[in-house]
Amino acid sequence: MARVMDREMTILIKLGGSLITDKTEARSFRSDRVSRIAKQVIQLRDLIPDARIVIGHGSGSFGHVEAQKYNTVKGVYTAEERQGFSQVGAVAAELSLLVQNEFLAAGLPMLRFQPSSTLVSRDRRIESFDSRALSLALDQRFIPLIHGDIALDLRIGGTIISTESIFAHLAQPLGVDQIILLGEVEGVLNMNGELVPQITPGSFANVQSALAGSHGVDVTGGMSQKVKTMIDLARMHPSLNVIIADGRRDNLLRDLLVAGCHIGTRICGGGDSA
Repeated sequence: MARVMDREMTILIKLGGSLITDKTEARSFRSDRVSRIAKQVIQLRDLIPDARIVIGHGSGSFGHVEAQKYNTVKGVYTAEERQGFSQVGAVAAELSLLVQNEFLAAGLPMLRFQPSSTLVSRDRRIESFDSRALSLALDQRFIPLIHGDIALDLRIGGTIISTESIFAHLAQPLGVDQIILLGEVEGVLNMNGELVPQITPGSFANVQSALAGSHGVDVTGGMSQKVKTMIDLARMHPSLNVIIADGRRDNLLRDLLVAGCHIGTRICGGGDSA
């Protein structure tokens, strides 16, 4: 099968919390799903040898359950909230290690990067994030692994930063071409439960009312915030392609990036399709 392009491409792939955990049950890791996606990444690297791939994941029933208990996203002020903040970071790292182990078992050179070690936010927005080591890892053909994480915040003490926000911050320094967000739904659905094939900044208002939060616990805003973050990114980088798709689908990465199939919902900076 022919490669989709000859030049080097940088791809960010998020494994949603709903895909890799049961968000209704604390600490429920779906190792089989991560293992299947790892095999798809092997296939993708064979078909596009120059691809630079970063894997991110949501916290699912690990970090979100703890973060809801302590209301971490709203700020960290008290001794109890500082203890909760630390606990949220610990369980997010626990899930990240489980994900890494599945990729290592598949024979992929994955390195974990914990965002909270270099990320600083101000009022829940990323102010600085040192991505130089991550970029060097890509240059050396590693697969960096990042995740939604706690962040020390200059204004409110501490908060939670989503994987999508981290992806958006990395888009420019890494020269990202594609962002693929994988969950348990086929894409963004309208009020009738039908797939919306494309969303642009101009058409976003038409579908915004249909967007709902995630099934289960999600302190970072669910589908609504996910799409809004990507729309804002598309405005700044019109050539960037974002796909929201069902991560349970076989051969999804090959079909999207090599065969060029139209799957899921595409978010982009131009056009007027709803």
